[in-house]
Amino acid sequence: MKELETNIEGLLLIEPRVFRDERGYFYESFSTEKMAAIGLNETFVQDNESLSQKGVIRGLHFQAPPYDQGKLVRVVKGAVLDVAVDIRVGSPTYGSFFAVELTEHNKYMLFIPSGFAHGFATLEENTLFQYKCTNGYNQQSEGSVNCMDPEIGIIWPFSSPLLSEKDLEAKPLSELISPFKYAK
Repeated sequence: MKELETNIEGLLLIEPRVFRDERGYFYESFSTEKMAAIGLNETFVQDNESLSQKGVIRGLHFQAPPYDQGKLVRVVKGAVLDVAVDIRVGSPTYGSFFAVELTEHNKYMLFIPSGFAHGFATLEENTLFQYKCTNGYNQQSEGSVNCMDPEIGIIWPFSSPLLSEKDLEAKPLSELISPFKYAK
């Protein structure tokens, strides 16, 4: 596995080693030892999966402490524009985002630590998205930031996405009282 550069401290873009031949491909999608070798020493306690049609945006979501989560995300089938927004108070990149296309072909994975709001837009029909979490889900601690907030400035691949009721009601970043503090 190889770590690729991101513009925000804490985010890890990971390119796995994929072995391809006439039969298809093989790769390790997760290895504690190989993740530790690139600096990812997290304990994952829950795996989640979602199926979405093209044109869906899920997010920007987070969970507040003590139920905050780090997530290791990847696409099994299809493609997404994956986005992480820094919501750590005091961070030099507070309010900044990192976006990357994760696809079934490039096999990239993104680790999003606690202190980020996360979301993705599905670029293909029947996109299968998986993620490992460092903490379980807790409904009372969930929060969100409006994915269409012009202050953040994410350029989504479509102007009229399909959003959940929760995401339609999300507040802009300027109204967020972030529960996360930046720690060097």
